[in-house]
Amino acid sequence: MSRIGRNPVTIPDDVKVSLSGQLVKITGPKGSLEFNAHKDMILSENDGSIVVDRPTDQRGHRALHGTTRQMISNMVVGVSDGFMKELEIIGVGYVAMVQGNRLQLQLGYSHDIYFDMPEGITVTANRTEVKVEGTDKQLVGAVAAKIRSFRKPEPYKGKGVRYKGEFVRSKQGKTVGAK
Repeated sequence: MSRIGRNPVTIPDDVKVSLSGQLVKITGPKGSLEFNAHKDMILSENDGSIVVDRPTDQRGHRALHGTTRQMISNMVVGVSDGFMKELEIIGVGYVAMVQGNRLQLQLGYSHDIYFDMPEGITVTANRTEVKVEGTDKQLVGAVAAKIRSFRKPEPYKGKGVRYKGEFVRSKQGKTVGAK
């Protein structure tokens, strides 16, 4: 049996859950999320927790078991606490600013980069630091990865956009050899 899928998802007091067939709706102080579970997964709610079971021990059901449980767990954490990714911008003249629901980046190109935030994501920028926050873990990670992709950290000077605490291995530059 899946080790992750075996654990029940505990529901905090300030979070409300409604199960209707395979549709899971979770509402909390930060917002609400929906998830449509696979038709083979068996969802049940008892004593302030959600339990996910699988019908057989087939490989596909084993894979879905842990994934479904973790998706529901991430939704509960998202609506109660939320998720956050922090990015840092390194480089002379590299700047990030928020204008309404749009992020403006100056990353050494001949033009500024404007990135419109999707629904449910809030971004704060402090010139060289960008915080991406939201209730949906997958969406927060995807937005942070998209922002990072505009100028990935390069290995020679380390300039670019990177996750906070990310280690970028630096390379030695070319040297002039004696003839």
